Amino acid sequence: MGLPWPAHAVRGADGAVRVAGVDLRDLAAEQGTPAYVLDEAAFRSRARGVRTAFEKAFGHLGAGVDVYYAGKAFLSVAVARWAHEEGLRVDTSTGGELAVALRAGVPGADIGLHGNNKSDAEIARALDAGVGRIIVDSLGELDRLVAAVRERTADGAEPAPAPVMVRVTTGVHAGGHEYISTAHEDQKFGLSVATAADGTSPAMTALERVVAAPELRLLGIHSHIGSQILDPEGFAVAAGAVLRLRAELAARTGCLAPEVDLGGGFGIAYLPGEVPLDPERIAKDLATTVDATCAELGTPVPRLSFEPGRAIVGPTTLTLYTVGTVKPVTLEDGRVRLYVSVDGGMSDNIRPALYGAPYHAAVVSRTGAARTVLARVVGKHCESGDIVVHEVQLPADVAPGDLLAVAATGAYGRSMASNYNHVPRPPVVAVRDGATRVLVRRETEDDLLALDLG
Repeated sequence: MGLPWPAHAVRGADGAVRVAGVDLRDLAAEQGTPAYVLDEAAFRSRARGVRTAFEKAFGHLGAGVDVYYAGKAFLSVAVARWAHEEGLRVDTSTGGELAVALRAGVPGADIGLHGNNKSDAEIARALDAGVGRIIVDSLGELDRLVAAVRERTADGAEPAPAPVMVRVTTGVHAGGHEYISTAHEDQKFGLSVATAADGTSPAMTALERVVAAPELRLLGIHSHIGSQILDPEGFAVAAGAVLRLRAELAARTGCLAPEVDLGGGFGIAYLPGEVPLDPERIAKDLATTVDATCAELGTPVPRLSFEPGRAIVGPTTLTLYTVGTVKPVTLEDGRVRLYVSVDGGMSDNIRPALYGAPYHAAVVSRTGAARTVLARVVGKHCESGDIVVHEVQLPADVAPGDLLAVAATGAYGRSMASNYNHVPRPPVVAVRDGATRVLVRRETEDDLLALDLG
């Protein structure tokens, strides 16, 4: 079927779609709808492809590379295991995500912990698990991390220093929406590299404090500029800013940070005709930028790390729905828009309602009428903003009972899902070689009621 559908999605002569050899009609009959359908082989292939692209590009510079799968996009025990089996480490942003990665058997050394407001319990768990890096987001967090290390150090003993990266904001504004652009100054993440009147910056202050603290070991500097980025220029600008900060730190303290993390946020195709950010292209471009900037600064090329999430899992998954009410609505300009209601909605994909994210849909259970009509796919929730697909051409004969799929829902669909209107969350079903496997089971009304103590 091509982009934006999963790699192994094929429409047969009967009009029905099969993913990795699994007929979606059979899957719906077996698992019900809505359901997230994840192409396991596509996930693994994309994970390998990203890792290989960056290792090859930076290998030419003699620089090591680590690729972390950003679990916030979607994380389950199986997915964390797949990512690690394909040579990726796992990036977590909460204690819950950390628990999933550990349950999957990912070694602590291969896990990173993010978060702008880590609790003392999360810091303690990360230290006890031996995570490979804690990405510090504020000066206050540094104090709490030092205290946590001291608590674990016997009287008179040398502390086992916590491995730390300092997250900085470079001022680069990138990403498709204000809410997913994370490196401009006026937001909650990181420490600014902007220099104040006294010649220092919050980022430099934090870095110098890490270098001076025996309880901490500076791994490097971290930058993440946003999400769903399709123009690679922002990455180059941010890389230059971070590398200059690294050189300045070395000049001030004699400590040359061994690693630089340039985050993730690589954009994918959500609509037919969109061009995703190619991992090989961005890897080559960034390798060229890093090499040239380090040569200009007279510093060796650092170890690099990256954190793709959406770019790996996003295109591997579709959400399968059953069509219910179909209602034609006449617009002010005289056009007719068909409102196609499905048995899910903003509880399983909040992104269209949250920031107008575009998606594509298709009828996947049969051959439809040759004529198409303007349609809007909407959910079953008690909100007029409960829109799944704002505008799409669907067969004119779309009817109740049809199966409808929405493409590229792997990133943030299940991760941001809710129980709004007390709707249970859908299952995540993996498909591979003609077989299905439930990774995350469907919630039930009993699950919802079990939390209600009356």
